[in-house]
Amino acid sequence: MTDRCSQPHSAESGAAQDLRASVSRQFDIAASRIPTLKRGLVDFLRHPKRAIALCFPVEMNDGSVRTFHGYRVVHNTAKGPGKGGLRYHPDVTMDEVIALATLMTWKCALIDVPFGGAKGGVICDTKALEESELRRITRRFIHELGDNIGPHTDVPAPDMYTNEQTMAWVYDTYAQEHPGRNNLPVVTGKPIDMGGSLGRSDATGLGTFFAAERLVMLGAVPGLSSMQGAAVAVQGFGNVATAAARAFQSAGARIVAVSDSQGGIFSEEGLDLDAVAAFKREHGTVVGVPNTRSLTNEDLITVECDILVPAAMGGQIHAGNADGVQARLVVEGANGPVTPEADAILARRGVTVLPDILANAGGVCVSYYEWVQNNENEQWDLEDVNRKMKRKMERAVDAVLARQRRLNLEAEATGTGDTADRPGLADLRTAAIVLSVERIADITLKRGIWP
Repeated sequence: MTDRCSQPHSAESGAAQDLRASVSRQFDIAASRIPTLKRGLVDFLRHPKRAIALCFPVEMNDGSVRTFHGYRVVHNTAKGPGKGGLRYHPDVTMDEVIALATLMTWKCALIDVPFGGAKGGVICDTKALEESELRRITRRFIHELGDNIGPHTDVPAPDMYTNEQTMAWVYDTYAQEHPGRNNLPVVTGKPIDMGGSLGRSDATGLGTFFAAERLVMLGAVPGLSSMQGAAVAVQGFGNVATAAARAFQSAGARIVAVSDSQGGIFSEEGLDLDAVAAFKREHGTVVGVPNTRSLTNEDLITVECDILVPAAMGGQIHAGNADGVQARLVVEGANGPVTPEADAILARRGVTVLPDILANAGGVCVSYYEWVQNNENEQWDLEDVNRKMKRKMERAVDAVLARQRRLNLEAEATGTGDTADRPGLADLRTAAIVLSVERIADITLKRGIWP
């Protein structure tokens, strides 16, 4: 681990530690289901390959100088270079970044793209900064990272409070310091006219729908056989949530609830998403849309619906509210919205959870397509991008369901289905992580332990 400066205190450090503990616990549960996994590999997969902590000065618009703290973690490179988002938020911590990089490793292995997991962040409040200040923060951070990122080393992407403009600055900074090369593949999520991929902005939300649709079509959700007429509640109304809501609605579902940071709205008949979007643009929130009932984000978790899509923040479904979830299917659009304690409660109640490393893998899938297009100096049509992504998502769902069936047959045969952590047979999350860990372990051993 490289540590250039100590990590500043964050009010959310406890939440970040909880996230890392949750990710570690999920891995332990999965690893216990793989008796052939070597102990040394368990230890290797538990820890990040590289974790960098940086501090750097930036001149602000008022002439003052401020010191910023940033992190970049690569968890694993068995399948290829690191791949993962870069977030700007006041509460970014190393624990959070390590946890999210680990999830990205499982996600890349599951969706079968040639990357390992990575994540990064800078501690800052974008709402309190001018664009020129954000540009200087980005350029200095990328400069400080140096050759720790690169098209075949570690490839960042947008995340919380970063966007295609941020990625354009990342690309330009790297290109200025590496002249004479094709540097476009160093970062994904770029503007379309700078090598970005068509379909990237909606990929995570659309992929969430593709995964849920496949799961329902295969009869894996008791009591739910079609999207037609299904009641869907979406926590969030950002990019991922909106794209997911529109995809579900296009398939015939009713979007009965959405929310933002200020609260949510509910309509049993179904929401007009265009009207909701117009209201939010005018008023800054979805709360107050005519002919809807206002509710809190906590209330949204327990509304009556067939499908619940938590697509905002982590830890939203926990031991305190999991018993109140009325959905048949929970689709994790966000990272870590269901805690391990809630997982166990939902499993006992027969609620199916489509885990984040599968449900929201559409984003990294299309990031991979952008990387391929950049390396080949091509640009694919939107229809081709979405068709390829849908096929990847469906294959991943099929593989997880098949692995779940095998795990449960093995558990029934040996009488080991019940554990203290997860009573009953393997759920989709356990099956997904088992499959990912098996793939990474297999590749690691086939490559050989060097030297």
